[in-house]
Amino acid sequence: MAGGKLTPRQKMINLMYLVFIAMLAMNMSKEVLSAFGLINERFEAANASATATNEQMLQALDTKASESKGEFIAAAATAHKVEAATKKFYDFVATLKAEVLKGVEVDKETGKLPYEAMDKADNLDHSWFTGDGYTSRGKEVMSAIESYKAEMNAALADKKYAPILNEINNKFDLTEVKDKEGVKIKYLDYHFKGFPAIASLAKLTAWQNDAKKAESDVISSALGKAAVSEASYSKFQAIVALDKNVFFQGEPVTGKVVLGKYDPNAKFSGFQGPGRLENGQAVISTTAGAVGEQTLSGSFNFIENGKPIKLPFQGKYVVVPRPNSANISADKMNVVYRGLPNPMTISFAGIGDNFVNASAPGLSKAGGNGKYVLTPQSGTEVTVSVSGKMTDGKTVTDKKVFRIKNIPAPAGAIGGVVGVQKGAKSRLEVSTISADLQDFVYDLKYEVTRFSFKVPGQPAIIVSGNKVDQKCRAALARATKGDQISIFDIKTKIVGASGIIPKDASPVIYEIQ
Repeated sequence: MAGGKLTPRQKMINLMYLVFIAMLAMNMSKEVLSAFGLINERFEAANASATATNEQMLQALDTKASESKGEFIAAAATAHKVEAATKKFYDFVATLKAEVLKGVEVDKETGKLPYEAMDKADNLDHSWFTGDGYTSRGKEVMSAIESYKAEMNAALADKKYAPILNEINNKFDLTEVKDKEGVKIKYLDYHFKGFPAIASLAKLTAWQNDAKKAESDVISSALGKAAVSEASYSKFQAIVALDKNVFFQGEPVTGKVVLGKYDPNAKFSGFQGPGRLENGQAVISTTAGAVGEQTLSGSFNFIENGKPIKLPFQGKYVVVPRPNSANISADKMNVVYRGLPNPMTISFAGIGDNFVNASAPGLSKAGGNGKYVLTPQSGTEVTVSVSGKMTDGKTVTDKKVFRIKNIPAPAGAIGGVVGVQKGAKSRLEVSTISADLQDFVYDLKYEVTRFSFKVPGQPAIIVSGNKVDQKCRAALARATKGDQISIFDIKTKIVGASGIIPKDASPVIYEIQ
């Protein structure tokens, strides 16, 4: 523009245009630097606000865990793991920001950083990069991010946190980035190498903001999901509350059916009534008086959010004279199971336990009034016969027939999880093969004594015990991704129950990933 066959005056004019354009470019550069500074300020303000808010929400979650127990305990545990991981990463990023600001002085009048002067990249370029690779400090930065992601992945294993975890993994994806020409560039190079100091500062503050947002999302989700879970109808049971417990023939039966639940961990400040607090409920203990309708009343007292709450209750029952039938019931089930000590309560209303006699094959006293244990062996039914001697000397009798059922087969499990599983070979190599009898009325503990291990295309291996042995590992080494490892013929024994031969546990499949 300033060359060619131009007059001296035209050359001067063209040169002035060049200077003017350069000045515009300099002004634009300053405006961009200032914009990065304003972005950093907003992130810093958001981070301070998020820190305070997250602390308040975590305190609220801890309070609910202390007061309500249940799902809130697990939710609080998850939130604290995330809090620890977030603080560790947040504080580390603070040291990186200090590197960026080395040699930068804050304006004494405004209290702000000199954004327009922070156009150099020297601090991080010299600290993080060497040639085409990373310095020890650069590697430390990458390691810190990986460590943060690993800790968050471990804390948020529950699938309900999957969206939050996906966002974290996406925001801190350390894979190489392609530029406009399709050339792959290392993560730190792409985001920080050669960038003005103020731009790098804003980026680091954004990292802190991403971590704080994830922490906030987890605490909010944990608090909300725990509350929803505790309020779920699945936590309730239908309770029939009749106006009284005995009705005469021809009398109208009145009452109501309500939904209710109890928390065995609930802490009450007191209970007023004929009974005592036990496992989150009031156990009634009183003596029936005169024949006729009687009233039970009192109140539950507890503290919620620092305020005393009083819940009154009232119920009615009827005292009747002379029993005419026996009360025979299984404590845990409608049937009895072969080979197991089935607890039973057997009594006659109005007759003392020392005047009641009960008999059946395999029936024995278990201590305590009306407490028996029935251990059936052969047959499909067992009859319990009961007689009671009343105060006038007369004897009443009754009986009840119970069906005898065999203990169902347990389900095979790998690492305590039943059904088809997917994972790495290394996980299967160290997992324990177990068996679990799901949804059964008794809490039976099974010990695996033997199982068969089958890799596709290889002969089955019989293993003694409950751990994968060296032969299995050798066979597993030849398995490839997608192969389904079968564990079957799972032999077990019931811990503490001799003489019972349980059925084989159902097979379990493990797909190699």
